[in-house]
Amino acid sequence: MFVFVCAGCGAGLTVPLSQVALPVHAHQTYGNGIQLPVLMESGTFAVDPEPWGPPWRSWEEIRQDEAAARGVYAPVYALSDGAPGAIVIAPGDARGTMLIPGSRADGYCCGLDGADGLNVACAECSLPVASRIDDCSLWQATWLAPNAVRRVLVDGTPTAPLPWSELVTEGKGTPPFEPLSSWWSRTRVAHWTNYWWSWSPRWEAAAGRALAHLLAASEGRPVTVPDGLVGQVFQRALDALLPAGPRARCAVLAGPGLPAPGEDVSILLVPSHPQTGRTWAPDDPAPYLVPLPFGVWLWMAFPGPDLPVPTSGALPADALRDDFDGAPRPSHLFRADAAVFRHTLVRLPAVSSPWLRELLDNLTPHMRGALF
Repeated sequence: MFVFVCAGCGAGLTVPLSQVALPVHAHQTYGNGIQLPVLMESGTFAVDPEPWGPPWRSWEEIRQDEAAARGVYAPVYALSDGAPGAIVIAPGDARGTMLIPGSRADGYCCGLDGADGLNVACAECSLPVASRIDDCSLWQATWLAPNAVRRVLVDGTPTAPLPWSELVTEGKGTPPFEPLSSWWSRTRVAHWTNYWWSWSPRWEAAAGRALAHLLAASEGRPVTVPDGLVGQVFQRALDALLPAGPRARCAVLAGPGLPAPGEDVSILLVPSHPQTGRTWAPDDPAPYLVPLPFGVWLWMAFPGPDLPVPTSGALPADALRDDFDGAPRPSHLFRADAAVFRHTLVRLPAVSSPWLRELLDNLTPHMRGALF
């Protein structure tokens, strides 16, 4: 367990926290005016190894060799010149901080977005130490600046990451559907129409990253995935983005608690450890491994029950019905997150292949076609 303290005066800025893997959806922007929840579970923190946030440099200002040294192999709109290693925590886990008054406490729409730099300061010495994010369509979080805080060990007892077998038994799956609400619904009288059922933003982000890996693994050949939920998430996009023809490559779910894949399988959809971020790998020489967040993989591998539906009427606003026939389904087909897809693909060396570069450069028609 660690606490983070101000690099200027040493004052404590957080409660004790344990480190977990950075969520795939950490920098996701979702929809328009959507009220997203807190990014991190209370009591945890994650570190972003890449620079993020202002100042930004446009692609025209960056040499290709410089971008490649940073692990970016195709053009992007801009790259951050901020310090790498930002620490993200749940806002409720911050202590001894205050918002900086003025322009840096502004947001794009409904709250704070951190676009103008650090907007949170140490309450003891007024050193800017963090960015509080709570604007609409953004995951609520507090990002500690790596050069403004220090990590202090408060509990040196070593704790090994949970083994895969225990994670499968006791881990929590991420449901594919969830009710969403908009910020403006806060002003309305509580009613079921304030919610609508949607594909989970976490799933859309996870699919965006996985789809980039699937295309890289395809080597330009068709790819098939199992029917059911996995097929709903990936097959439509794979069919549209890859050429039709024989000699399709087969991708299946693999991981702890699942049978070994067949010999004809060349791509495995596998879980990432929620604490370490390490990807599960089989004992035998592994084919191409496509990482999925553990909660998403767990639901795909061992689907949970249908979700209850938020109720309305005389019952409390947060009550859930027990007389339902299963959760309503989203009104649209699944769409992967385009920004996460692009962010992942430009960081895979395979994007240097002409066919993948052409796909990346012509992604807009596929977005208009509701693949993303």
